[in-house]
Amino acid sequence: MKDELIAVAKALVVPGKGILAADESTDSIKKRFDKIGVESTPENHRIYRQLLFETPGIEEFISGVIMFDETLRQKSSDGIFFPELLRKEGIIPGIKVDRGAKDLANFPGEKITEGLDGLRERLAEYKNLGAKFTKWRVVITIGDGIPTQTCINSNAESLARFAALSQEAGLVPIVEPEVLMDGNHSIERSAEVTTATLQSVFTRLNEHKIQFSGMLLKPNFVHPGLENQRKIEGKIIARSTLDTLRKVVPSEVPGLVFLSGGDTPGESTVHLDAMNEIGGVPWQLSFSFGRALQQPVLEIWRGKPENKQEAQKVFYNRAKLNSLARYGKYSKEMEENI
Repeated sequence: MKDELIAVAKALVVPGKGILAADESTDSIKKRFDKIGVESTPENHRIYRQLLFETPGIEEFISGVIMFDETLRQKSSDGIFFPELLRKEGIIPGIKVDRGAKDLANFPGEKITEGLDGLRERLAEYKNLGAKFTKWRVVITIGDGIPTQTCINSNAESLARFAALSQEAGLVPIVEPEVLMDGNHSIERSAEVTTATLQSVFTRLNEHKIQFSGMLLKPNFVHPGLENQRKIEGKIIARSTLDTLRKVVPSEVPGLVFLSGGDTPGESTVHLDAMNEIGGVPWQLSFSFGRALQQPVLEIWRGKPENKQEAQKVFYNRAKLNSLARYGKYSKEMEENI
């Protein structure tokens, strides 16, 4: 099982490819569909996800797809379950297994991610349905007097327990401790909180005997708050992010699959490209983008069958740009030509 975990983890961060996060919860996808005037129904979710998964040539740039429970159980219009459809394209199917961030009792403004109850049984089912990897997200908010160490440690413990259960089930865990961009904090404060969070996470992972070579980390960019008026260049964000991660992340972890957070699709690609241009780290620097890959697709598609091919073209091009960023070969001029 150890060798299988390593093989899957490495395949997910193979050079030139990254992960599509298509794991929006029912509430999250409704918000996205509302913005484009599409009714949020299981069938419309299925049609949209099939558009993404069947985009011609997408396997050139996408190594894996994180799905929501609903999606993992759905079939294409040809009657093929989505995990099997992806496997036929050489794409690894995965599943989000947490049940969302809830208010942390006695700690106003802070969250704790739930979903550990019954997780062992759910993981066994997901593996039978074809999943090869899992993901669990926690959120850390920067604000007045927060985050507290209690919040950081509680979420780190949940990530470690999730990772242990995933590896026990033969599934590669993607550990996602997201320090949110919300707020007006400085990039220095983001670095401080990201460092503290990752230190706690890797302490707990080590205590739970996690095999680092059989997991992936999904970190945030070290980024000033979205309300901060100070403009920071992408290269500075990239360098600050790498400097922070070097302090904490073990070299045994095969790869880092960055989340886009509140950045635009273009900004996310710029940060990824700058980090790979800097290089000099022991891990593959990849992506696990949701909104940064899908936002342009949704704006073109808008639920209309006649827009399908154009939407797929936009998805293909967006994924290609991020593939180039994995080699540090992206340029803003390319952005203007898609």
